[in-house]
Amino acid sequence: MRARSRCRPRFECEQLESRSLMAADASLPMLDIGSSTLIDVWVDPVRGDDSASGAVREQALRTVTEAWRRVPSGVPLTTGFRINLAAGTYSETSIPNYWESRRGTVTAPVIVRAADGVGTARLPAINAFNCRRLYLDGLDISAGGGDVAHFEACTHVLLRDCTIRGLGTIATYDVPQETLKANQCRFMYVERCDISGAWDNAVDFVAVQGGHVVASRIHRAGDWAMYVKGGSANIVVAGNAFYDAGTGGFTAGQGTGFEFMVAPWLTYEATGITFRNNLVRDVQGAGFGVNGGSEIVIANNVAYRVGSRSHVIEVAFGSRTCDGDVAACQARLAQGGWGTTTIGGDEPIPNRNVSIIDNVVLNPDGSASRWQQFFVPLPRTPSPDSNIPSPARADDGLSIARNVIWNGSVDHPLGIEQQGLAAAILAGNSINTLRPTLVDPSRGNYGVIAAAGIPATAGPQGDIGPLLPAPPPPTPLTAAFAGVPAETAFAVTSVTIAFARPVTGVTLDDFVLKRGSTFLSLAGARLTTTDGRTYTLSQIPDTAIAATYLIRLKGQGTGIADAFGLAPMPPIIASWRMTRPVAA
Repeated sequence: MRARSRCRPRFECEQLESRSLMAADASLPMLDIGSSTLIDVWVDPVRGDDSASGAVREQALRTVTEAWRRVPSGVPLTTGFRINLAAGTYSETSIPNYWESRRGTVTAPVIVRAADGVGTARLPAINAFNCRRLYLDGLDISAGGGDVAHFEACTHVLLRDCTIRGLGTIATYDVPQETLKANQCRFMYVERCDISGAWDNAVDFVAVQGGHVVASRIHRAGDWAMYVKGGSANIVVAGNAFYDAGTGGFTAGQGTGFEFMVAPWLTYEATGITFRNNLVRDVQGAGFGVNGGSEIVIANNVAYRVGSRSHVIEVAFGSRTCDGDVAACQARLAQGGWGTTTIGGDEPIPNRNVSIIDNVVLNPDGSASRWQQFFVPLPRTPSPDSNIPSPARADDGLSIARNVIWNGSVDHPLGIEQQGLAAAILAGNSINTLRPTLVDPSRGNYGVIAAAGIPATAGPQGDIGPLLPAPPPPTPLTAAFAGVPAETAFAVTSVTIAFARPVTGVTLDDFVLKRGSTFLSLAGARLTTTDGRTYTLSQIPDTAIAATYLIRLKGQGTGIADAFGLAPMPPIIASWRMTRPVAA
């Protein structure tokens, strides 16, 4: 017999339906969050009250801080919580400084969601520490400094249908350093998100083991659009679009301070990473690469207009430093990790068993990479006490095969000094011998058109994620009155106004009521809503005299806005004729 759920008295419990969530390409993994009994907690930044129960929308709290406080801290949950955020903008003072120590479980997660639809709840920067089974759904998170969304020492975090946006100008570094950062976490899941705006990286995973990043847009970054490094392992990156970045699109591995790594992943920068069916376009450096990785697969991706300041693909050394905590670096070295205890030292991290296969690279005429096709450095000698095998090799077990590359002239340098590897790559790939054709890049469709000579396995197998550019701007916000007769013999004491999307900031002061040319007061009237979209104005006074009446929503200075920050488009007017006086 199923155990009864235990819900605290002030909250309402609701069963979470089990549902299968799939992307357009059924091969993309999506986290199944299962079926749970949840306690609902509602938050409304305009109409809420932190002394209310929070159990239903009409009893919403005002701050996310209070909602978070009501989730037990530091103990595994037996009943999950769903924090429902009504449409609106949540200020820095209304959310926790640290989202800390909430320990959801597989049957009792902590869910924070935009209750009125994707993107309708707008939040400032989020910092989460030591949380378990934390699922963020449909949130719009924006900030102008630091990291926009930061997760540290967390387990099983899901970001689904979220926009995470760094505000400011990259060229002047007036923008967050990183948009999404996760460090020392396990099982990070990013699904159908739009992540952008950082002078360093849009997505930075350091010492993250397990998870996936799928069906997302990752763009507008000064360095790599995304990397996974610092002992990150067992991550799938598939069906995404990477664009508008500096150093490159995606790399498995890079460089890490030894003290930030987590045992037992103390050797390679990245292990067991799959990068498949992605689009990388308009990046100045390499489209994709590996920097100190083991067991890495980069396959079936499309790169378009990449490498303008360097090369299109790289397989280079990672970097290992000690950034100040010598004791922590020494402890990791004693465990067999690869690195150094010398502050300012820098050790080369080799690659092993990297496969770069079945990708398509197309740089149209006039947009060739600046120097060469590839970058694969010669072996290096690490310090004898670094534990790194010597010589360190970037090409140990490297396979680059069945790629179709159109980039520059036929004599564009290959960029590989090892003669045997260079010969194998020239023999095993089509480099400036077959020009691939994409469906319609100018309209955002980068699918590869089948053609003679191009292997069927080259390029994406199925969808390559969000092919189109960012969604178009929202349609104008419209509104209309309802329930207003053209002519009536009765006093009109109640009208409704319906907005095209949920809005916040609606007050009685936003309405103007007139009898003929005389302005009437709305003092004593009531304004209510249950969904933020349809508002009812009731107990309207002084409409019992025979005359022509007009009610109007003010066009400026109202403070009314939807989730995109748009105000309703004027004019929004209703009028009626009262044909006979009503006896008092």
